[in-house]
Amino acid sequence: MPTTPLRRGWTTGSCATAAAKAAWSLLVRGEAPDPVTITLPGGQDVAFALDSLGAGSGRAWASVIKDAGDDPDVTHGAQIRVDVECAPRGSGIRFRAGEGVGTITLPGLPLPPGEPAINPVPRAMIRTALEQITPQGADAVVTVSIADGARLAEKTLNARLGILGGLSVLGTTGIVVPYSCSAWIHSIHRGVDVARAGGLTHIAGSTGATSEGAISALYALPEIALIEMGDFAGGFLKYMRRHPVPRLTIAGGLAKMTKLAQGHLDLHSSRTLADPAALSILAAPLGLSATQHEALRNAASIAQGYADLGDARLGTLIARSAARKAREILDDPSCGLDVVVFDRQGRMLGRSDVG
Repeated sequence: MPTTPLRRGWTTGSCATAAAKAAWSLLVRGEAPDPVTITLPGGQDVAFALDSLGAGSGRAWASVIKDAGDDPDVTHGAQIRVDVECAPRGSGIRFRAGEGVGTITLPGLPLPPGEPAINPVPRAMIRTALEQITPQGADAVVTVSIADGARLAEKTLNARLGILGGLSVLGTTGIVVPYSCSAWIHSIHRGVDVARAGGLTHIAGSTGATSEGAISALYALPEIALIEMGDFAGGFLKYMRRHPVPRLTIAGGLAKMTKLAQGHLDLHSSRTLADPAALSILAAPLGLSATQHEALRNAASIAQGYADLGDARLGTLIARSAARKAREILDDPSCGLDVVVFDRQGRMLGRSDVG
């Protein structure tokens, strides 16, 4: 039976660009189109309906309601508002963080500390949109706001990245692809960048909150050294390959680290199966009986198979095998790499050597 394709949406940067173009048109021309059309970085023209439009006291504003399509984006349905005002001739375009947009406080991000968290691509999109209205050049102060952004930011990793006071205005293509998890992957990359800029020599990627807390306690790592990679082990390791540090730790639960040991780089349950039969293969060095191997292969889950076997050495074998697979992706012999396996309570089940 055919399935309905997931609907794509628009990034916060695209919404801010549309609002900025409408507001600038109203300010300098006295009128604004509704819907307003912008050009995405890939050259596609897209029209956005306006949520609000107004002018007064030497400025104009417009807003757009973000539609993230079928992606579970925390900003889906949020009001993205842009206020514009004229700046002195030759001053160009300056960006400000309005209500709900964060400010950068740590080095390592694409913009320096003190700048509003409006990323370079959305800035370029807004510049292009304003210059479509005034081809001779745009001199403007552009203030971007996101309604309820400070509260929504609590659901993101912004604070860990040193982005305080609200959300980031993101987007590279202008399009949100459902379940591409682009915002999460962006946070992983920026987290590594911030850690490296802070001079850290040891970074830990974890699959979730429990393993993150456990690995932080084990190695006494500061918060900016902790990268919540989630299910994106491959993406994290590939980024670390291009942006190395002297020491890297991977921490995760029993099932996800068994997946990594099998060579899976996407650890999400809907995309890779946690196969209990893998435990039988990984347990080969233990010299188990045929009955024990059969029990592992037929276990209801990896956790159940591990518990029924009752041999703590299996956790170390999983960690060591996962470390070998991670090392293949990292491809950096100068980096000290280890894998630590935890249970759901944060107790260590296995630990590879640092190699």
